[in-house]
Amino acid sequence: MKLSQGVEWGVHCAVALAQTAPGVSVSRRTLAERYALSEAYLAKHLKAMVSAGLLYAMTGPNGGFRLTRPPEQITVLDVVEAVEGGGPQFVCQEIRQRGTAALPPEHCLERCGVAIAMDEAKEAWRSSLSATTIADLVARLPAAARGRLGT
Repeated sequence: MKLSQGVEWGVHCAVALAQTAPGVSVSRRTLAERYALSEAYLAKHLKAMVSAGLLYAMTGPNGGFRLTRPPEQITVLDVVEAVEGGGPQFVCQEIRQRGTAALPPEHCLERCGVAIAMDEAKEAWRSSLSATTIADLVARLPAAARGRLGT
């Protein structure tokens, strides 16, 4: 499974925001500078996370971003789906019914083994990511990095 770098950026930003005081917003510029990221490209991913209900976006002199829920209630899967979208990773094209080795439709009433294996892998992956929260990632930080915005 290949994910865009936006997923890494989004997860790290969520971990950073989880370490801020309640009600405190962090600017896009601050987040971008902490990780040496393109502010314009980061904006796209932060906007997706706002649209998905993971972040609040505040305007004004004290504007910025903050989590909408406690970090214990936001999973890595939430961030992945916000940034990447929730579309399928694998779409079966039923190639077993094409070409010189084509099977007749009556032999393809059940899903093929390839599609089943891919769905099982997707569910295992989703289960693992949904079991890991942003708070879990904060807890995994080295002690020297905890409590700092720049994770």
